[in-house]
Amino acid sequence: MTEKKRKILITAAVLILVSIAAVIGIWLYMNRFDPVEYVQAVLDASYKNQTEAYVKITGVSEEEAGQIFEDNLDATMEQFASSPMPEELKPKYRELFAQLAEHVSYTVGEAVREEDGSYSVPVKVKPVTLFTDTYEAFRQKAQEYADQVTDSVMGGVEMPTDEEMQAQVYEIYYEVLSDGINDGMMYGEAKDVTLHVRKNDRGDYEIDDSDMKELDSLLIQDTEEES
Repeated sequence: MTEKKRKILITAAVLILVSIAAVIGIWLYMNRFDPVEYVQAVLDASYKNQTEAYVKITGVSEEEAGQIFEDNLDATMEQFASSPMPEELKPKYRELFAQLAEHVSYTVGEAVREEDGSYSVPVKVKPVTLFTDTYEAFRQKAQEYADQVTDSVMGGVEMPTDEEMQAQVYEIYYEVLSDGINDGMMYGEAKDVTLHVRKNDRGDYEIDDSDMKELDSLLIQDTEEES
């Protein structure tokens, strides 16, 4: 083999190795795991029904990603399963809670890689104060309704059934909450929660379930939490 051919072969081999290294580098970049992007995607899919990033990161279908938000709404509505809320009002309340979820506030911070390979991701939450902000308006309107019923009965009108009165109270509460959302959301003092992201038995990353429950509890301030 001539010196010229040897140089050509060496040059070709180097170019091939460079190309392979470039491909590997691109593959590693495309397949790297970013815990901050992952947490942001999970939260956006869970609470705001924004699924594009979650689909891209996890590889699930758009339908599967959208089901996360629907499952959260299902869990919310299950709390009313044993309540006297009329069936005809449940779709309206479900839609209202979907609107409320669009306004929850969370900011994902920088992740810290732990010794075991998991990640700790801080999230700052500003709790929605809709229920505390509207409680007094609801109480007043409910009292007005009670007074109207009393006056009507005293005037000879037949007393409404318990079911009818309960239905009216739920209707009043729906209107108060809906007006509160339309008037503009307000938020309480920011609170911090840490989400731990680690691999499950399948080798996929996921957020610790207890951490997600803690985050859930902070997003919306309950009337009993008002100081």
